[in-house]
Amino acid sequence: MRFIPHTKEDIDEMLAAVGANDLEDLVAHVPAELRRRAALNLPPGMSEAEVAAQLTDLADRNRGARGYISFLGSGCYRHYVPAAVRAVIARAEFATSYTPYQPEASQGTTQTIFEFQTLIAQLTGLPVANAGMYDGASAAAEAVLMAHRLLPKRHRVVLARALWPDYRATIRTYLSAQPALEVVELPFDGEKGTCDEAALMELADEQLLCAVIGYPNAFGMIEPLERIARIAHAAGGLAISVTAEALAMGLLRAAGALGADIAVGEAQSFGLAPQFGGPWAGFFATRQEFVRQMPGRLVGMTRDAEGRRAFCLTLATREQHIRRERATSNICTNHSLCALAAAVYLTLMGRQGLRELAARNLELAHEAAAMLAANGLRPRFNAPFFNEFTLALPNLRSALSTAQARAILAGVPLAPDYPELADCVVLAVTELNSPGEFSLLCEALKQ
Repeated sequence: MRFIPHTKEDIDEMLAAVGANDLEDLVAHVPAELRRRAALNLPPGMSEAEVAAQLTDLADRNRGARGYISFLGSGCYRHYVPAAVRAVIARAEFATSYTPYQPEASQGTTQTIFEFQTLIAQLTGLPVANAGMYDGASAAAEAVLMAHRLLPKRHRVVLARALWPDYRATIRTYLSAQPALEVVELPFDGEKGTCDEAALMELADEQLLCAVIGYPNAFGMIEPLERIARIAHAAGGLAISVTAEALAMGLLRAAGALGADIAVGEAQSFGLAPQFGGPWAGFFATRQEFVRQMPGRLVGMTRDAEGRRAFCLTLATREQHIRRERATSNICTNHSLCALAAAVYLTLMGRQGLRELAARNLELAHEAAAMLAANGLRPRFNAPFFNEFTLALPNLRSALSTAQARAILAGVPLAPDYPELADCVVLAVTELNSPGEFSLLCEALKQ
């Protein structure tokens, strides 16, 4: 769509139509003092070359992640992105974030979404997945709303405290418009770093709507999802698994096979580099019997009038398509370009390649933890972990400063969100880290 500015004649014609003399008449009801304060105080215009030079200067003040040895994770992970991923998503026909409505004009895009859905269904062990969500946090919040539609008479949402803080905050924001729902934080076991199962059993009664659990969780620990789902189901509630490090699904047992009724998370690890928080691609999968309450869109495969394979939207129960009060979600699109990147990445890796890469991440993370432990720096929790773990440091602030001075980003401190873990940091280790970097990390943190 081209943008063509209004001419003076266009403006005069529109003003005449509404009975105004000039544009100021349209805001005359706003107090003059407010209008004066709202004036744009912009500097004079610059040439393209001047703007480019200024932006380059600003960019040069930043030090990119490539200039550091990075162990940052906590929901955003560094993985190698094959060049083929960028090559495919750079094609002009895919340069949109929107799910197409006209199947006859967009078979390529609808097919890629269908493939993304199929891959997510395989990874989660659940029969149906949607076209994607905005991100993992919004997918988690939508999962809770879906659970409430399925079990409208239940009101208690058990939210694991070991779930990522931004996910918990997003869920609470969504539920702030649902005063009937009670959100209860489930504490974590101080030794294992996984949810307190005894506390969950006390909360699992006839009011339990759902239990929302990280898989793995914010500390990197692998939650006992099967036991958690069993407790939730015994009370008549639902189990929702949330995965931020999607690569873990290449090695861990599928959430659906462990009893999760809804499996959601973030697909950023599949072909999307860390980039200031997004855009990313949330994923959402559930059981066949729940599909009518699933948010977002679902692309299906069918046959056209000539018997050829074709793709189209088969489910879109959102407010643009049906009466607003019957909509499952007001999310009106998905990050389909990011979902395409994930689909291309997963296709390139294949089942065996993904498993091997996940196993390599597991191996490296445990090698790093063992090396740190040999230097007197032991993991804070003792539950199994994938490629991320929590480390307790006696002088956390000093240790992280020393590491950063040596161009090492030694993890994400937990103090801002977990005051009880003020001396702890979460380290993520991926295939982009090397054993040599572990030695430098140990040396820096010991100082």
